[in-house]
Amino acid sequence: MANVLVTGAAGFIASRVIEFLIADGHTVYGVDNMSHAYDVRMKEYRLGKLMQLPGFNFLKTDISLKESLQEMTAFAPQTDAVINLAAMAGVRSSLEDPWGYVAVNTMGALNMLEFCRQNQVGKIVLASTSSLYGNEGKPPHVEDADTNHPLQPYAASKKGAEVMGHAYHHLFGIDVTVFRYFTVYGPAGRPDMVMFRFCQWIAEGREVAVTGDGEQSRGFTYLDDIARGTILGLKPLGYEVINLGGHEIASVNQLVSTFERKLGKKANIKHIDFHPADVLENVANVTKARELLGWEPEFGLDEGIGRLVDWYLQERSWAKDIATP
Repeated sequence: MANVLVTGAAGFIASRVIEFLIADGHTVYGVDNMSHAYDVRMKEYRLGKLMQLPGFNFLKTDISLKESLQEMTAFAPQTDAVINLAAMAGVRSSLEDPWGYVAVNTMGALNMLEFCRQNQVGKIVLASTSSLYGNEGKPPHVEDADTNHPLQPYAASKKGAEVMGHAYHHLFGIDVTVFRYFTVYGPAGRPDMVMFRFCQWIAEGREVAVTGDGEQSRGFTYLDDIARGTILGLKPLGYEVINLGGHEIASVNQLVSTFERKLGKKANIKHIDFHPADVLENVANVTKARELLGWEPEFGLDEGIGRLVDWYLQERSWAKDIATP
């Protein structure tokens, strides 16, 4: 069994990855700065569940700071692998604080690569984003498509992490797997993303903001499938960039209809202007994930949304008050 250091431990994807790692018998050293990038109550909820698990250890620190290297080395001195999922995420908010995005997404990745170099850790998984594909080419996107024209600071900050990973692989032989995540959804999801918003807004009878005509589409993948795929990325691969998620396509209007059906309520829709940082279609070609990792999604969109709705209704007493910026 391995000792795995996971950053962004209280985050949406990372918390589920940690649950799976511990269920498989590994010891996990979780790191998070518990930032207020979105309603921190969601992070506290996830972290509270993790703290009950044997084999989970937690350190509150900020990986964007160089000083965190010493803290993490003392905290997890016998690390076998790193999964770097700490990030500032979200397309539009990166326009408001590009400095914060570069600090966490680019400098944070550099610091974790340095952690690996200094502590002779041979394997790191880095989280990147499908936003790198922008409006270049026609979906479904493949990994060798042009990613040199990011449309937002968020995507640009992740591109920096990818190429820094390649440099450390080349110079120091660190095995680097980069995952370009597409849209992920599930229980306790990020409240700034469409799935949680629609669930909360429709359940509580609030106004449902739909960008443009609602015909823009995304590829969606359920959280558990993403978490399992991320763990598969710990195998030796050299340096690889792999799409993960986004295999099942739905338009915004289709999502609204599904939530209406699952919740038994009609949405009060308000159309808003399309934002220049957004893209019309974002769908993944996941052939590489299947070939290199043997990854196969298990959950369909209807079942996944049903599980999200069930979780929301169970946790409604507090989840209804989570801010959805």
